[in-house]
Amino acid sequence: MAKKKKYYVVWEGHETGIFDSWADCQRMIKNYGGARYKSFKTLEEAQEAFGADSRDFIGQNKKPTQRALSETSRKEIIWESLAVDAACSGNPGVMEYRGVDTKTGYEFFRQGPFSQGTNNVGEFLALVHGLALLKQKGSAMPIYSDSKIAISWVQKKVFRSKLKRTRANARIFELVDRALVWLKNNDYDTEIIKWKTKEWGEIPADFGRK
Repeated sequence: MAKKKKYYVVWEGHETGIFDSWADCQRMIKNYGGARYKSFKTLEEAQEAFGADSRDFIGQNKKPTQRALSETSRKEIIWESLAVDAACSGNPGVMEYRGVDTKTGYEFFRQGPFSQGTNNVGEFLALVHGLALLKQKGSAMPIYSDSKIAISWVQKKVFRSKLKRTRANARIFELVDRALVWLKNNDYDTEIIKWKTKEWGEIPADFGRK
């Protein structure tokens, strides 16, 4: 079966516009900090999105709201918290990660895109970045992550990815090495909580590109 064609909108990158191949889109976002992009099924959808605010399409279409959740879920979620997530196009591929306020969606940090990363690596880096930020601020907020693997790595203070070091992903491994040093040299009281995607929907830090 032939792969369905997609159109890629780049709101922020080396060049902005609508591109009809992932290769062209990747050239526009590679090594561009804070790139904002998303794929669409039709040219009409892409054209409409390009003329609108990127925030209407990235990381918000599946964001859980208290109104949309059941009363039990609303009470179960700790809204005063930090939510982290990563996105990766390919495995390995272009990876980025971020941390947002669970209640408001305010973006506390965003890193990437980086070349030749994986989702698990991004999730790991996002968690450690969040831990370091909250400790620096003296905040008692917990952190939500939807990655069991990343949570396990952080709690055990290990990095068990099979991703190979290359010249292209050198920046990723610089961050990984720094993260491991931070975990080794720092204690923290921050509670790390698994986000219940099946019950609550996508984590608020989700990039909305699924």
